Amino acid sequence: MRAAVLGLGLLCSAAALARVEVKPVQNPSLGPTLAVRITEDIAVGDYELLMRGLKDNPGKFSRKIALLDCIGGNQDEAIKIGRLLRETGFDTWVPSHGVCQGTCVYVLAAGHSRRVRGYVGLHRPYFPGGDSWQDDRAGRYSPAVYLREMNVAQSLLNDMSSITPGQVRLLSAQDLARYRLD
Repeated sequence: MRAAVLGLGLLCSAAALARVEVKPVQNPSLGPTLAVRITEDIAVGDYELLMRGLKDNPGKFSRKIALLDCIGGNQDEAIKIGRLLRETGFDTWVPSHGVCQGTCVYVLAAGHSRRVRGYVGLHRPYFPGGDSWQDDRAGRYSPAVYLREMNVAQSLLNDMSSITPGQVRLLSAQDLARYRLD
């Protein structure tokens, strides 16, 4: 497994400015792997980058892994990305040097399996029109509906709402298990 993470780590070291990168890699332990790397903050248009990358890399892969090192960003875009990763069969990993905070948690939740070696942090999403957490939107981009679909504990939303956008609460292994993010 160490060789698998090392091979995927090479993907993480390239192109530091990319937000979304999709690459097929031949991993000695995992075999042919389709790796997605999501970095920086999630912005409108990242879903389309991911979709394009997946279309450009058809084929059979023994594993599909999304590596997360992301500080959050646009909530609706994170939910769209998460649904696409789930529908296309990805696992989600936060590597030992990685951080997944804020809306990145929605992407982490999408993995068929999840592995966290780095840091996961919670805070209430920042909304440019105001700091209101109350998201009364129903349907496709509702965080509550999305987390139910991903089989993540609804208590995650309550806990996120108690942390101001300017602060971050790092999750322990016990927290990750309680939310079903491990």
